[in-house]
Formats: sequence, structure tokens, C-alpha cells
Amino acid sequence: MSRVVVVGTDTDIGKTIFAAGLTKALGATYLKPVQSGLEGETDSQTVARLSGQPVLPELVRLKLPASPHISAEAEGRKIDPSELTLPDSTGPLVIEGAGGLLVPINRELLYLDLISAWQYPVVLCARTRLGTINHSLLSVRALKAAGCPVIGIAFIGDAEPEVEQTIVDFGETNHLGCLPILNPLTPETLADAFQAIDIVSIREAMT
Repeated sequence: MSRVVVVGTDTDIGKTIFAAGLTKALGATYLKPVQSGLEGETDSQTVARLSGQPVLPELVRLKLPASPHISAEAEGRKIDPSELTLPDSTGPLVIEGAGGLLVPINRELLYLDLISAWQYPVVLCARTRLGTINHSLLSVRALKAAGCPVIGIAFIGDAEPEVEQTIVDFGETNHLGCLPILNPLTPETLADAFQAIDIVSIREAMT
């Protein structure tokens, strides 16, 4: 199956926007396995609006905008890994993670454990702002130590070529391009900006 996992070094770095652009560029279907926080537009709704592509229902939906294990416990439940079995799909599938890699699903399971078990190629999204070198290299090392096939890093924000090159050099991984912060953010501006992303490398890693 042609699948790719989009993860981030942290929350609120633009990972969902990147996932929307990637879903559109690949002509893919999108899945967010765990959604924590249901007020306002969810990640799945954002991707549907920006990509115009099919979006699968979340496997777990939680009301509280917090780490999934805390959100679930607030509802008196615990997320069972069996709830996160990925559905069958035709064509390419973009799977978006939640927050950073070490976000707990429950008190025994981290999101990184799921990604490692899936063994699908991974794109790491990283901001370009101050502090990104540390966050990015820690995330790359965590992915590689868990045996995850890392395609490379996609940067989000104002271009910082020296910083970006430092990260990919130390991380021994690929530079997949830099997606700027878009204003206005529309399906058209996202599609135009996404031409700077190395879709060819991502697509090849998925086959």
C-alpha cells in the first residue's frame, strides 16, 4: 500500500497545512488517526477544505484539546491500540500524527511506537524559527532509533538556509523543501507554494 506518515517536531508548527498540501499533490486520501479537541475546525476539516481530497473519519475523536492520553482520561476511557488499526484504502494515503513524536496515546504507548509498528515512510515537519536545530535533530534521532524509514525533513516558515542545511547534515537525511507561512491561506496559494516541496522523493519512497 502507498502510504506516508507526516509528523512534526512539535504542535502548531504547520504540520496539518503541509499534510493538506501533500494530500493534494499526491492525489491522496487523508487520515488523522487521533483527534484531540473538537471545537472549531478540526485537522481533518482543514485538510478537506485546503486539499479537496477525500478524508477518512478519525479513528479516535476526543473533546479535550490535550495529549490524547489526557483527553481520553477526561472522558473516563483509555485508548486501546486496537482502535488505531489503519483501514484499508485504495490509492495513496497521507497519515498525520499528533503533536510531536513522544506524545502519549495512553500510559504505556507513545505515538512513536505506533509509527514504528506501521513501518511506513515518514516526513518530518520542522519549523525554521529559533530552537529548531535541537528539536529537529532530537526528532530525527528518535525516528531512526525506532527503526522508522525517514524520507527527509520539510521545513515550515521563513527560509533559513544555513539552519536547514545544518539540520539535514547532522541528521543525515534529505531536505524536502521549505513551505512559507501563507497569508492568505487558500487552496490556490497552498498548491502554488507546494511546488517548492520535493514531491518526487516522497512519491518514490512510497512505492
